Amino acid sequence: MKQTIPFNKPYLTGQEVQYIEQAIRSGKISGDGRFTKLCKAFLEQRLAAQKVLLTTSCTDALELSALLLDLQPDDEVIMPAFTYVGTANAFVLRGAKIVFADSTAQNPNLDVTGLERLVTPRTRAIVPVHYAGIACDMDPVLKVAHRYQLTVVEDAAQGIESFYKGQPLGTIGAVGAFSFHETKNVTAGEGGLLAVNDLQKAARAEIMRENGTNRSSFFRGEVDKYTWVDVGSSFLPSDMIAAYLWAQLEQLDAIQHRRIAIWQRYFDGLEGLSALGVGLPVVPEYATNNGHIFYVVCRSLAERSALIEHMRSLHISLAFHYLALHKSPYFANKHDGRALPWADRYTDCLVRLPLYYELGVEDQQRVVEGLLSFYGC
Repeated sequence: MKQTIPFNKPYLTGQEVQYIEQAIRSGKISGDGRFTKLCKAFLEQRLAAQKVLLTTSCTDALELSALLLDLQPDDEVIMPAFTYVGTANAFVLRGAKIVFADSTAQNPNLDVTGLERLVTPRTRAIVPVHYAGIACDMDPVLKVAHRYQLTVVEDAAQGIESFYKGQPLGTIGAVGAFSFHETKNVTAGEGGLLAVNDLQKAARAEIMRENGTNRSSFFRGEVDKYTWVDVGSSFLPSDMIAAYLWAQLEQLDAIQHRRIAIWQRYFDGLEGLSALGVGLPVVPEYATNNGHIFYVVCRSLAERSALIEHMRSLHISLAFHYLALHKSPYFANKHDGRALPWADRYTDCLVRLPLYYELGVEDQQRVVEGLLSFYGC
């Protein structure tokens, strides 16, 4: 029997356990220890952001960004319906009303052509999601945001090492949130990052991240005591999480090189499916590909279900992705009734292929041949 090819397998560089042990032996395993500082310095340089703050998850980074907005009940936040529930929950928890936008025909990113029609006097923010690490078209988003004085919060959970017109994702809006979940290119099991690109927001974000206190300023010697100065919560990851992440960041270039090569082999091997009406990822000229997800868009829900079952019979694991949030049990009766056909299509038809650092050429060829055999190619 052939060994099953999993959908995902977290990559170990070999230094994770050693660094975690160092963190434990240091006696400083709470937040903002040595490894947190190493990760922070590396990512601030890599992203060229005003400030980066490690968090316990990308959801926490988004919740911190929502706190920075000082949202009032019924303030509106625009985001794509085809996204993870954490994107919406961060703002719902602050009392915001979510206004869902459709995806594009080209890819699951937010449809910027209809964005301005969704703006009302209650709109406070736009949250573009860079699906599969491929940039949303940010210039039109920024243009609408500037016209109506809105804050842009980038959900760059999947966007590490990807760019829009040469600028790192997550550094284009006022703030950007990243994920280091075990399914991401670099991982800490869980973990996240808030990149802050506005100096005024940077100072406040640091305070909110530590229960609304000026604790960091105290430890830098900027104040003689620390106290409660704003609202906030505890978003700091332990230094053991940062130690794991540091082992990954040290190998970031190698990880990216390998994942992009795997992505490209998929594209080259499956390119012929587009002639059958099966969708493949589209990387616009303004965007780059960071090798995070390779997906195909089947022609129907029934076809996707059959494909997943076919691949399972070959001991290959595929995974569909989000169920569009505008039709979720929680939100269905809150949605304004607009049809979002492309969000629905990706919900029903998008399926992700195995993509992880240790996916060998032979196993990847099994995946490609399995798909081609399903479609009779």
